[in-house]
Amino acid sequence: MDIGMAAESRQTIGEGLNGLLADLYATYVMTQNLHWNLTGKEFFSLHVMLEKQYEGLAEIVDEVAERVRALGLYVNGSLDCFQKHCTIKECKQVLTASDGLQHLLQALGVVVKRARTLGNMADEKSDHATVDLIGRLLNHLEKSAWMVRSSL
Repeated sequence: MDIGMAAESRQTIGEGLNGLLADLYATYVMTQNLHWNLTGKEFFSLHVMLEKQYEGLAEIVDEVAERVRALGLYVNGSLDCFQKHCTIKECKQVLTASDGLQHLLQALGVVVKRARTLGNMADEKSDHATVDLIGRLLNHLEKSAWMVRSSL
C-alpha cells in the first residue's frame, strides 16, 4: 500500500492507535457506567454532562479505529485485546459521584498523555492525518477533563 508513508511507520502508528483505542474504550465504558449508576443531589446535571462525554467518546473511538484501517492495519477490537492493551485501571465497584469523577479524571489524564505521545510520534513521521485526529481527540478529552474537574 503506497500512501507516502513507510510500512514501518504505518505499523508503528497503527499499533499506537490500537493501544490508544483500548484506553479510549475503557474510558467510554467507565463514563457510561458512572452515568448509569450516578446518585446524589447533582444527579441531573452530572447525568447530562456524562452522557455528552460518552457520546463524544463513542465518535472518537470510531474515528481512531477507522484511522487504524486507513493505515492498512486491522483493529484490535475484541474485549480481550482491549484488556491486554489498556493502561487504565478498572474500578469494579459502584463509586460515589465524587469518587467516580475522580477515577474518571485520572483515566482522562492517562488517555491524554498516551494520545499526546502518539501525536508527537505521528508528527515525527509526517502522518498529518493522525496528527489531526489526535488534535481533535485531545480537544475533546481536555474539555471533558475540565468539565469533570469543575464538577468536583
